[in-house]
Amino acid sequence: MFDFNALDDEKKEELHQLLLQCANSFGGKNFFLQLLEELREGNSHPLISRHQDFLSEFGTIRWGKIIFNDKIELIKQIRTSKRETANILPAKEEKSHKRILNLIRTLEPITFSVRPNLRENGEGFDFKAFEKIDETTTHLNPIFEALFFSSVESVKKVLNYSS
Repeated sequence: MFDFNALDDEKKEELHQLLLQCANSFGGKNFFLQLLEELREGNSHPLISRHQDFLSEFGTIRWGKIIFNDKIELIKQIRTSKRETANILPAKEEKSHKRILNLIRTLEPITFSVRPNLRENGEGFDFKAFEKIDETTTHLNPIFEALFFSSVESVKKVLNYSS
């Protein structure tokens, strides 16, 4: 998601539609935002759950592999250092290339499944952590970033965007 205010109107609308679709498939904006608030409440990051899930009053998020804290810290570092570009994979000459490439290889096969507790609220949705464009370009998936890293206020801003 990076800096929403810096995006052009087309990208803002695209991001708005993507997150709105996720929210609607989870029961609406309010349920989605309440899920995000619950995710932010814990002392440790929800992705380091040894059970590979997050159980909420409103639904569940599941993934199929244990994610260690060093990977979470690296994602946080990438998010703050890569604001000017969406590509998180540095050039091969850069010192951090191998570390970030290992992060991508570790998390790339994982599918995250988000499901509401009540089926009548929606079908839920699935997503991956990264969007691999080509061999030298990989983006952090905006859904992954919104659920696990962005502030609730930032996500609310995107959901309420109107062009």
